[in-house]
Amino acid sequence: MLRLTWVQPEDLVGHELRQARLDGRNAARIEARWRAAGGADAPERAGASPEPASRYLRLLAEDLLDELAELPSELTELEPTALDRIEALCPDWPASPAARTAPDPDALEAAWLGRAIGCLLGKPVEKLPLDGIRELARATGNWPLTTWFTAKGVPEDLLARHPWNRRSAPTSLAENIDGMPEDDDLNYPLLGLLLLARHGRTFTTDDVARLWLDELPPGRAFTAERVALRNLLAGVEPPHTARYRNPFREWIGALIRADVHGWTNAGDPAAAAAQAHRDAALTHTATGVHAAMFAAAVIAAAASGTQDVHACLRTGLTVVPPASRLARAVTDAVHLAQEHTDFDDVVDALHMSYGPTHHWVHALPNTALIAAALTHADGDFTGSVCRAVSGGWDTDSNGATAGCVAGLLAGAPDALPEHWRAPLKNRLATSVADFDGTGFDALARLTARLTHLEATRP
Repeated sequence: MLRLTWVQPEDLVGHELRQARLDGRNAARIEARWRAAGGADAPERAGASPEPASRYLRLLAEDLLDELAELPSELTELEPTALDRIEALCPDWPASPAARTAPDPDALEAAWLGRAIGCLLGKPVEKLPLDGIRELARATGNWPLTTWFTAKGVPEDLLARHPWNRRSAPTSLAENIDGMPEDDDLNYPLLGLLLLARHGRTFTTDDVARLWLDELPPGRAFTAERVALRNLLAGVEPPHTARYRNPFREWIGALIRADVHGWTNAGDPAAAAAQAHRDAALTHTATGVHAAMFAAAVIAAAASGTQDVHACLRTGLTVVPPASRLARAVTDAVHLAQEHTDFDDVVDALHMSYGPTHHWVHALPNTALIAAALTHADGDFTGSVCRAVSGGWDTDSNGATAGCVAGLLAGAPDALPEHWRAPLKNRLATSVADFDGTGFDALARLTARLTHLEATRP
């Protein structure tokens, strides 16, 4: 029996009820109706419950999703989704430079490599609880993390309690790595290159939608992105695709699409954030959009080659509404990282604050963790990716974004330690267009070329 993940109405209600609690909508009466009818919580780790609901419960779920969408939120004014309203709330919105900075091709290659390394490091432990990640690493003497996870030497009883990610372990444990395997955290930057090649920096959210329909296999999209594709096929138009029966609209999906927008707007964080906004609007709202804008601005600052990691993070906050949940979470995470010597203490505090209330893929705790990891490691590459992954939650996505930023700051692929670079063999697997087997050096050259073409476009 096929239980397609992230789209079954009976599984979406639980996620939407949790989202309502986070964004200040009073859903108590709707939740009571759902419980009285036998409705369950959303699956905690999987994308679908194992058994289908009755026809009655599914129809009720669809009705309740629509009712939940109509509830007013007390955070609407503080956390807008529209770009002009976001900008109006940001007193330190960065000014665009008189002339654009050309990103260094070597730094871009390090960023592509860094993104892949961080993603690959996090893949075998994605979906595992924090204590499981720590136990598996400690069992092989790899704690605090300094290198790839391995199954060699891990006791069988520990593997039974905390099995590796089933799909990723065959390609992402140290003994199995043979190039960079496919992952959505790398597919989306590739789609970003296609987007800019076809439409330039003036692309619209509709252009993103058309590109996805042409180039993104639905089975390679998850959470908010899969819902948006479903909505497009049902005739729902952007930006309504982000809201219609989409309880994942504040999750991490838009953030993992932000890198290209930062790379191609080096030294112009405002332009990077605006570009990321047009991309994110297809699938996300509020915190989900703010996280993408934050990441794009951080990456644009890092791509300039003139700011350290702490200045880059401060720049990222200038494009996020200051009274928003995300701004507070990132600021608090940075302070935690500055106050504690042991990063485990930082992680424990973050999990205590956000673990009970947020799904492990939600953008808010994951963005906070990325900022804490970069801060605590002072932008060092190994320190940044290892801290980001060791903090749990969406391990591969967090490692990827931290790796991108730290790679840019390192400035060249040779600045990344050999034990990280060598297993990737300068080869990327993907289902996106004609990119399968492409090298990271080639991707860096293409990124630089697209940036140059845009800079000289009349």
